[in-house]
Amino acid sequence: MKLRHRLENWLEARWVKPAYAGGLLLFLSIFFFGAATNTMAGWLYVISGASFALLGVAMVLPPRSLRQLEIRRRPLSPISAGDELTLELEISNPHPQPKTLLQVRDIIPLKLGEPVTETIEIIPSHSSHKWTYYQPAAKRGVYHWDDVQLRTAAPLGLFWCRRHRQVPGKAIVYPRVLPLSRCPLIDESGMELHRSSQQRDRQSQMATEGLTRALRPYRSGDPIRLIHWRSSARYGDLRVRELEVFTSGWDVVVALDNTTSWEADNFEEAAIAAASLYFYASQRQLNVRFWSATTGLLQGHQVVLEALAAVSCGETNATANPPSAPSIWLTQNPDSIKMLPSGSRWLLWQMEQNSPRRKTPKNNNFSGMTIDNERPLQVQLQSRISAGS
Repeated sequence: MKLRHRLENWLEARWVKPAYAGGLLLFLSIFFFGAATNTMAGWLYVISGASFALLGVAMVLPPRSLRQLEIRRRPLSPISAGDELTLELEISNPHPQPKTLLQVRDIIPLKLGEPVTETIEIIPSHSSHKWTYYQPAAKRGVYHWDDVQLRTAAPLGLFWCRRHRQVPGKAIVYPRVLPLSRCPLIDESGMELHRSSQQRDRQSQMATEGLTRALRPYRSGDPIRLIHWRSSARYGDLRVRELEVFTSGWDVVVALDNTTSWEADNFEEAAIAAASLYFYASQRQLNVRFWSATTGLLQGHQVVLEALAAVSCGETNATANPPSAPSIWLTQNPDSIKMLPSGSRWLLWQMEQNSPRRKTPKNNNFSGMTIDNERPLQVQLQSRISAGS
């Protein structure tokens, strides 16, 4: 059965495969030719000859019909996981004769779904048929494919012919971004940085020497201590120093540990958490960046989302060093938490019940949260973190 299926598939893709009616007519043609050979009856020769001629025409026309068609694919817009991809194909007929009774099959990746088929009744001469369909994308990822199948048995329906066309397609499915109204994991670390920034600003405001950035004309309300008397005497009016103001930068690094092995569901949740934390910090107007072992430090909404769409766990050829600054570390490996810089935060995903569990190492320099797979991730990201656990 498998051998027969492989033979039929090879015939249809490389040459032509007899349909049921074509196979029956081929059998009858051979039967009439055999009967004519035995009986020497002329009318049997005529029937068999006409049948073979009809079969010959039916074998030649379907490949010729498909050979002259052109296919183009429109670029796909990125979407988030759970949304639908809009796929558009344009099948053009530049030939003077119309093309009828076609099947077009888009061989999309199995992770996106089963191949989708469109039946086209007719494509007029020097015209085109636009095919648009919608494909749900449940999981994030970067999907590539390039195979589109054209199939027909026209015009006589006696033989099937299938031809493959290379029509590259690329779909980018971003991880979902959870809408967070608050996130103590980021807010509390930001408050600490903000307090240290205020202390440095107060120190710079009290300074009168060595911090001058520029001179400007005196404005009402400027402190007398900031007047630069020598420049004022040279220009004939009061000149005031502009001092450097030090800012903390309030950097946030969302780091995804993708060098170790993960359980598939946990890693998908971690990618969602990384995207949600990045966008929450961006909305708070923080200087936020994303890090993974394969990409290094990245910044920018689209760049980070594309990196999170393509990121995978268990990368052995990673070259980027872990961030040296305090970061928010997303991992399934408790041992990696011990190597974090002071002031970091962490999110830890636990393994399944039947997997050996390792205790989270305690460290008073940073705090974090163990993700419970039974609770919604959005609720946990908005919960307070526990220090030193």
